[in-house]
Amino acid sequence: MKNIRIGTRDSQLAMWQAEWVKNQLTIVYPHLQFELVPMKTKGDKILDVPLAKIGDKGLFTKELENGLLNHELDMAIHSLKDMPTLLPKGLMICTFCEREEPRDVFLSRNGTRLEELPPGAVIGTSSLRRKAQLKHYRPDLDFMDLRGNLQTRWRKLQESNMDGIVLAAAGVKRLGWEERITQILPEDMMLSAVGQGSIAIEIDEKRLDIMELLLPLNHRATEQAVRAERALMRKLEGGCQVPIGALARVVEEEQIILRGMVASVDGVRLIRAEAQGTDPEAVGFEVADRLIDLGATSILAEIR
Repeated sequence: MKNIRIGTRDSQLAMWQAEWVKNQLTIVYPHLQFELVPMKTKGDKILDVPLAKIGDKGLFTKELENGLLNHELDMAIHSLKDMPTLLPKGLMICTFCEREEPRDVFLSRNGTRLEELPPGAVIGTSSLRRKAQLKHYRPDLDFMDLRGNLQTRWRKLQESNMDGIVLAAAGVKRLGWEERITQILPEDMMLSAVGQGSIAIEIDEKRLDIMELLLPLNHRATEQAVRAERALMRKLEGGCQVPIGALARVVEEEQIILRGMVASVDGVRLIRAEAQGTDPEAVGFEVADRLIDLGATSILAEIR
C-alpha cells in the first residue's frame, strides 16, 4: 500500500488527535507510511460569529469529507462531537477510538469553583448546550461568546473580564493542561455533547482496505456508548448547536445506560430522561421518545 493520507483540521488539538492516530497505526503497521494532511474548515475560518448563528451542519467536517470523496485522503480524523448524525452519501465512520473523559470542565481565572462565583460572574462559552444548563443551575450568571481554538480561549480568559470558561475535558487533558482545571462538572449540572471525548475516523465506505487497517483502533465500549448518543440526537433531529446533552456508559454484560437532556436557551425549561439496554440505537431512540413525551419537541421548535 502506498503512502496513506490522513486528513485533519490544522488546530493544535486536531493535530494532536491525528498524530495520535498516526502513531497507533505506525505501531501496528511499521512497514507502512502515513502522512498527515492538515486542512482549514469553515468553522475554523469564521471566528467572529457564534456557531449557533452560522447554523451549518458539518462546519468542522465538510472540507475533510470532500477530500475523502475526491480521493485526496484515505481517512479523516474528527472529534466525534463535531460530526453530524447524517453523513454524506458514500462515507462512514469506520472507527471510534477509546474515549477520553467525556465530561466538561470549568477553568476559573483565580481557582474559584463554579458554585462559589459571585452573582453576575461572567462565563465564556459559545455553546448553547453549556449556556442553557448553566443558566438552569445558576440564573444569575452572565455569558460572553467565546470562539477559537483552546489556546485562544485560554488567552481570552487571561485578557478579559471573564471569571471562567467551560471546555471539554478531553481536549484540555490531551493538551496536557490538567493543572488548569478548576473542577470537572458533574453530570447532573452539565451533560456532555453527543460523542464528546471520542476521536472518530471517517472513510469512503468502498475502501475495504482502509477499513481493515483501522480495525485494531476501534474500541467496542466507546462505539456502543456513542452510537446510543448519536441515535438519540438523530431522533431529536438535533445538531451540535442545539441544547441537547447525552452521555452513555457501558456497564457489565454490555448494558448501555444513557442519560439525555434537552433545555430551552434561557435554561428555564430543562428535561432529563434515562434508559438502558444492549442495543445502542434502541436505547438512544427510547431516551429520545421519553424526552419527546416530556416536551422536547416544543423546546427545540422554539430554538429552531
